[in-house]
Amino acid sequence: SPRPLQIVLVDGVKDHGPGEHDYPAWKSAWEQLLSSAEQVTVTTVREFPNDEQLNSADILIFFQKGSFSSPRPEKLDAFLKRGGGAVYIHWAVNGNDEAADFAKRLGLASRGGSIAYRHGPLTLDIHNTDHPIVRNFDRLQMYDESYWKLSGNPSDITLLATSTEDGQPTPQMWVRDHKPGRVFVSIPGHYNWSFDDPLFRILLLRGIAWTASEPIDRFNDLVTPGARIRK
Repeated sequence: SPRPLQIVLVDGVKDHGPGEHDYPAWKSAWEQLLSSAEQVTVTTVREFPNDEQLNSADILIFFQKGSFSSPRPEKLDAFLKRGGGAVYIHWAVNGNDEAADFAKRLGLASRGGSIAYRHGPLTLDIHNTDHPIVRNFDRLQMYDESYWKLSGNPSDITLLATSTEDGQPTPQMWVRDHKPGRVFVSIPGHYNWSFDDPLFRILLLRGIAWTASEPIDRFNDLVTPGARIRK
């Protein structure tokens, strides 16, 4: 039987046009999706978890305009030190002036105004194919937004996927193992429809499971509900 898991979904104020960066819509949909899994309890919060949530959570999932202002550094460090798992999706990697410090936790982070980005067709080339999150994947085609020119040291991450930008492979999905805490990052996630792509959803759900040191296929039953699957 799967062990009980406490998941906290952390959203923010919507900051883009229709169907883009819709953090509240994602929170509502994924609260329902994840709550349908066996032995999973989901709570939600705007901006950052409170102390009670931090103390009880197994997994934090951030989808918002990111920040790493105080007291986030010390709170996140304590959470990872006790073995918590943290997932950061798309603009949640933004750290503004604290991007270099944020990157020490995520591996790579963005400083608003200094990164490069592109909307459009996105080919994710898979790396480290022996990693369970990307098992049986070697490429994924999406229509989303990529980021590159991020702050941090690429040697600090286990790279899972890149896209080619300016003629160079650029990290778009990775993990960082703090032993015991774990972090999974996905840059794709700009558009609402990306979360209903079943192949992208497989990677997200595996990443969530991996951060909690759970069996990688624990959330397989959540891949198809509401997903865009052609019959």
